[in-house]
Amino acid sequence: MAAWSFMSIISCFKVKCLLCHKELTYSNNTSSMLRHYRALHEHAPTTVNPQTSQISKKEMVNEALVNMIIKDSQPFSIVEDAGFRELLQVLDPTYVIPTRKALKGMVENKYRETKEKTKEQLQQVVSVSLTSDMWTSLHMDAYLAVTCHFIDEEDKLCTTLLDVQHFPKCHTAENLATGHMKIMEEWGIKDKVKCLVTDAAANMIACVRTLNVRHAICIAHALNLIVKKSFDDISSFNEIRTKCRKLVTFFRTSTTAKERLAQVQEQMGRPVLKLIIEVDTRWNSTYNMLERLFSVERTSGGSPGLSKD
Repeated sequence: MAAWSFMSIISCFKVKCLLCHKELTYSNNTSSMLRHYRALHEHAPTTVNPQTSQISKKEMVNEALVNMIIKDSQPFSIVEDAGFRELLQVLDPTYVIPTRKALKGMVENKYRETKEKTKEQLQQVVSVSLTSDMWTSLHMDAYLAVTCHFIDEEDKLCTTLLDVQHFPKCHTAENLATGHMKIMEEWGIKDKVKCLVTDAAANMIACVRTLNVRHAICIAHALNLIVKKSFDDISSFNEIRTKCRKLVTFFRTSTTAKERLAQVQEQMGRPVLKLIIEVDTRWNSTYNMLERLFSVERTSGGSPGLSKD
């Protein structure tokens, strides 16, 4: 007997028996459902409405679709892709794929539902800590991101992203403090914030001072600054870094050079390795860049097919 003929999905992690209305934990398989049926209902008469079962299966697929969009950062337009529609048609010919607009509404409902549950959870905790950072999108739009950390009733460390809001205002301490305060008030944690972790930027430090909460400098940012300052004190090493950056930039911006590098590695019977460029905000990217250059130089064997100039 198919599990979904007597079970109804009620959330991402719970299902309900249509025969006895008992709720069971759901973890993407039907084993517990079948065990429940065999133990309690296998030899008893069943009166499950097939139409109700079909609706439950549709709700389950809708839930899975919404979760896929959220977890994999997929666009709403995926429901219009021919290959995706063909896949769902093969898996379940009876399933009616929602439109892009309908899917957007389903994701928004999921967001509101999850947000309310998280708010309720935050009301039960005594204190929280926040991490905050300003970042810029590929289109040069500024955003303020705030993440909350707390210990739940089971002594488990929990983390939830509170907001990633567009921040077109000047990044003054006053504006940043106002932005943080609005987020804290929205989530009902204004009087529960015990510490705010940020980078060492002067405006962030002044912002936390305005909020009058304990401040901690992000260890990753601090480590990056320490390493970068150490680089600056070694002129010979900086000269090597500069030359390596120019070399990597050349191969990353020239299609001909990039293809030639791959050909040489293939001719040598070695794995094709792409060059890595260092990133200012990640000190270990300098190490990765140098290590990759060294590996590529060894795998190409100083081939005459590549100029060393």
